Amino acid sequence: MSEFLLEMKNISKSFSGVKALDGIHLQVRRGECVGLCGENGAGKSTLMKVLSAVYPYGTWEGEILWEGHELKASSIRETEKAGIAIIHQELMMVPHLSVAENIFLGSEISNHGFLDYDAMNARAQELLAKLNVHDINPALPVLNYSGGKQQLIEIAKALNKDAKLLILDEPTSALTATEIRTLLDLIKSLKAEGLACVYISHKLEEVAEISDTVTVIRDGTHIATRPIGELTTASIVTMMVGREMKNLYPKEEHAIGEVVLEAHNVSCWDVTNPDRKVVDDVSFKIRKGEILGIAGLVGAGRTELVSTLFGAYPGSHRGSVHLDGREITIRSPRDAVKAGICMVPEDRKRSGILPIIGVGHNMTISVLNRFAAFGLIDEHEELAQIQAEILRLKIKTADPMLPIASLSGGNQQKAVLSKMMLPDPRILILDEPTRGVDVGAKYEIYKLIFALAKAGVAVLMVSSELTEVLGISDRVLVIGEGRLRGDFVNDNLTQEHVLAAALGQSTQMA
Repeated sequence: MSEFLLEMKNISKSFSGVKALDGIHLQVRRGECVGLCGENGAGKSTLMKVLSAVYPYGTWEGEILWEGHELKASSIRETEKAGIAIIHQELMMVPHLSVAENIFLGSEISNHGFLDYDAMNARAQELLAKLNVHDINPALPVLNYSGGKQQLIEIAKALNKDAKLLILDEPTSALTATEIRTLLDLIKSLKAEGLACVYISHKLEEVAEISDTVTVIRDGTHIATRPIGELTTASIVTMMVGREMKNLYPKEEHAIGEVVLEAHNVSCWDVTNPDRKVVDDVSFKIRKGEILGIAGLVGAGRTELVSTLFGAYPGSHRGSVHLDGREITIRSPRDAVKAGICMVPEDRKRSGILPIIGVGHNMTISVLNRFAAFGLIDEHEELAQIQAEILRLKIKTADPMLPIASLSGGNQQKAVLSKMMLPDPRILILDEPTRGVDVGAKYEIYKLIFALAKAGVAVLMVSSELTEVLGISDRVLVIGEGRLRGDFVNDNLTQEHVLAAALGQSTQMA
C-alpha cells in the first residue's frame, strides 16, 4: 500500500493559452490534514477542480495517484465514488428541501419506486449523531439552519458517500466564532478516525491549528510543502505573496474634516418577524476623510444599519439621514448613489456582481451614462476606463470581458470596489470588504481605503475581524443587540474594550 492516499504530480492546466497551474505537486496521507495556501488567483480552486474532475481527465496535464493507482476520472460522480468529497465556499444546498433530502440528493433511498423518507431520515440522524450533532432535525428544511449547521450537514452528506478525503474550501468565511470552534474540533476528530483533509483558508491561524503540513502555491506554481511545526503564519504569508509583509495595515496619515453625514434614530425591524427590532434607535456622525469602523457580534444589526443608509434594507425602518446638515430622502440604492453614498455589500455573489457578465462591464455598470451619447455606448472610451481600473486595482484577469464569476474571490471583490468607487462617492460603505480575500489582496484593499480617506472620502466599514477594525479605523462604533453600545476614538483601543462594549459590559479606556 502506498504511503500516500493522494498524490498529484506535475499538474498543469491552461485556459485560452494562459497557464493557471504549472507543475503543481500535492500529497496527502490517510488521517492527515494538508493546509493549501495561496493568494486569490494562485490556483487553489483550479487544482481542486482538477482533483474532483470538474475538469475531467484529458483537459489537464500531469498524473493523479489515488490509493497508489492512477485516477483518470471524467466526472464528479466518479471521484465521489472513489471517496473524494469537496465542500465549496458557496454551499451546494437546496434550501427548501429537508436536511435528509439534501444529504441523499442524487443517491436517494427508494422502496418499490417511492422515496423512503423514513429510511433517509433515520440514516441522516445516524450520520449527524456520528458528528456529535443532536440539534438538527433531518425532516426540516435546510433554510431553518445557520451557515455553521449547514457546513455540518454538508460533511454528513460527504460521510454518506463514504468519503476518504474531505476538501474544505474557505469553510469558515461566514461562520460565527462558536461555529468555527465546532467545525475545527469536528475535523480533528474525523482525522483521528483516519479521514484525510485538504483545508483551504485565508485564516492562517485556522490553518496552523488544523494542519499537519502546509503546501503553498503562488501564481500557479508550487512554492513549498513543509510540516506545520517548521512554519509560522508570517513565513506562510511571505511564501504566499513572495515578499515579507511586516505590517498588514499600511496606515497613512490623512486629514479628518467636518461632519459630512449624520444618521439620527435609525431603527429597523426583522424582515421575517416584523415585531422584532434588529436596529434600535442608532445615531452617529461621520466626518470627511474619516474611516469609521463598525464592530459587533454576528447578528448585532450592523448590516441592517448600513443597508438602511444605502436604501437597500427590505424590511420596515425609520430614522433620518443628513448630508452636509440637510436632511435627504433615500428610498433606494439609486437615490443613495445620486446623493454620493455608495456601498460594497457583504454578499458579493448575491448582491455585488452579475456573474455571467464580463469583469469590465461589472465595473462600469454604475457609470454607464459617462460613456453614452445619443443612446449609444462609446465602447472604446469604456474599455479605456476598464483597463485603467484593472491596472489601478491590480485585478488578475486574462481578458477584461471574461465573466466575472470565473475570477477568484479577491479579484471579484476588487471589481465590486471599482464599481462603487467609479461614481466618486463622498461616503463609501464597506460591509465585510475582505471576507474570503487572501492576505495580499487584503493589503491592497487597505491601501485603497487609506487612499480614499486621504482624498477626503468618508469610509464606513463593517467587519467581523476586530484586528481589521482596529488596524485601519480612526473611530469605532460598537453595536450590540441592535443598540449603539460604544463610540470610541481608536487610540489605545483594544479587542477587549470592543468585546466588552458589544456584550453590554462597562469598560474603562486606558
